[in-house]
Amino acid sequence: MQHDKGILLESGTNELEIVEFSVDTIRFGINVIKVREIINPVTITPVPNSHSYIEGIIELRGEVLPVVDVAKALKRPASNQPAKDKFIVTEFNQQKIVFHVHQVTQIHRISWMEIEKPSDLYQGLETQITGVVKDESDMILLLDFEKLVTDVNPEAGIDQSKIKRLGQRQRSSKRLVVAEDSPLLRKMISDTLETAGYANTEFFENGYDALLYLQSLVESGHAIEDEVQLVITDIEMPQMDGHHLTKKIKEDDRLSALPVIIFSSLITEDLRHKGKMVGAQAQVSKPQIGELVQMIDEFIL
Repeated sequence: MQHDKGILLESGTNELEIVEFSVDTIRFGINVIKVREIINPVTITPVPNSHSYIEGIIELRGEVLPVVDVAKALKRPASNQPAKDKFIVTEFNQQKIVFHVHQVTQIHRISWMEIEKPSDLYQGLETQITGVVKDESDMILLLDFEKLVTDVNPEAGIDQSKIKRLGQRQRSSKRLVVAEDSPLLRKMISDTLETAGYANTEFFENGYDALLYLQSLVESGHAIEDEVQLVITDIEMPQMDGHHLTKKIKEDDRLSALPVIIFSSLITEDLRHKGKMVGAQAQVSKPQIGELVQMIDEFIL
């Protein structure tokens, strides 16, 4: 099934489409934007001494791509009908990766408001899930594909050494607002920004909470430029995504002067236009934290 990028939703609607798939008996979802195509299994070439999640590599239209066994990554049983398995070919974090799953069923169009944050009480899969979607009979779990990739290759994550290469940094009193749903990434971004001299940072788990905070500042009589100098936002977040947050900021005369940088694994040449449509000043692909810091410098120093 080749995915047609032409059906992607307009920017800033706070909606998304997810491809539902299953591993063992559990239903999962992945944002359609990450999916390039879905194919039947092809011959895999094993790679000696690779990570335990990596089944091997395949060749697809002249490209050599790694294959991640999602069942093994989630500690679930192997498929009992391997001939019916599917390969989800993805592109995010500026790389292409194939995920081996057991079944692909349908595409759902939903609002980010329908996605609930996973509870800290969940056992077993909690570190692999970014959101929960309820339907009439069951739930769909949104899998954290970025974390799976970082587990396989830690160098694919945010690397503070890239900041240290920028040389000695001055401390800045400028105040930043960051919307990022991943606790792991919030910690990594916080540590990295502090290393870069930006220690005055407010973090929020989703765009909705970040917007309420910004609105509360101006509603209490403060000029936003005196309180916050820049907003950094992920795209994929429960309740309100980064495109919708950016659109809301730019449509509000009290907030529109705020520079907004989108920092997301979904920044590709095909999709960059979506951020431009909602008025983002810049877009940086994870994990290019050095480029993010240079953009912050450019806009507020």
